[in-house]
Amino acid sequence: MKSFSQANQSAKEYKLDTSHSSVEFSIKHMMISTVKGNFRNFESQISFESISKIFNSLKASVDASSIDTGNDARDNHLRSADFFEVETYPNIDFVMSSYDDSSKTMSGELTIKGNKKPVELKATINGVIKDPEGNERVGFTLKGKINRKDFGLTWNKAMEAGGLMVGDSVDMNIEIQMVAS
Repeated sequence: MKSFSQANQSAKEYKLDTSHSSVEFSIKHMMISTVKGNFRNFESQISFESISKIFNSLKASVDASSIDTGNDARDNHLRSADFFEVETYPNIDFVMSSYDDSSKTMSGELTIKGNKKPVELKATINGVIKDPEGNERVGFTLKGKINRKDFGLTWNKAMEAGGLMVGDSVDMNIEIQMVAS
């Protein structure tokens, strides 16, 4: 397992290319469909070794108020105290603690609504290239799953026919393109 404390001298700092990156999620709704959404505003600091394709460090912050599911009423409810409580907890933060190259697993701590929990994300390096201007770019995908209740997102409503309105399991899909700084 390689952690950022074991950083290699060949590691570079990268800037996030937000126009070619996304932070998306999906969750069951009424047990019969899946609602997908994303966060429009986010930033990160990344140290990466492009030759060995190893992450040395990654810190990310998401603006919780930028949630977008395509439904204004639902988005406002998600921003409220029932869910993200964005007035009190404006950011969702992730700090990588280690990266296991053999399993392509990034471990770290995710903080939502002041609740900090360990999470594991599967990492796929999509490629390292030079763009037309000669800048080195790296693309990667992170996927993971969390239980929303672990992070204080506990609101729900019982359905008349049984079951609950909102599922507990949240699938995360993060697409990142970064450019060497």
